[in-house]
Amino acid sequence: MARIIDGSEMNMIGDNLRKLRRKHKMSQQTLSAKLETMAIYVCRGSISRIEDRQRTVTDIELYGFAKVFGVPIDTFFEESDT
Repeated sequence: MARIIDGSEMNMIGDNLRKLRRKHKMSQQTLSAKLETMAIYVCRGSISRIEDRQRTVTDIELYGFAKVFGVPIDTFFEESDT
């Protein structure tokens, strides 16, 4: 089966996820716990790999991130200032 993403970057949202998480002064573990209350199970290590663009992101995970931070999903796809 062919891979959807070629290269070393496995997602497009990692940088913006990290930026939002830090803006909200939230640890990766706290983000994981908040997602768990919505029955979205992403461990702290997986959040780290998402932020480092080493792991793909499912649609339900993206939905959960948007709900936790109270932002529209397209926020994760905006150009980063860094």
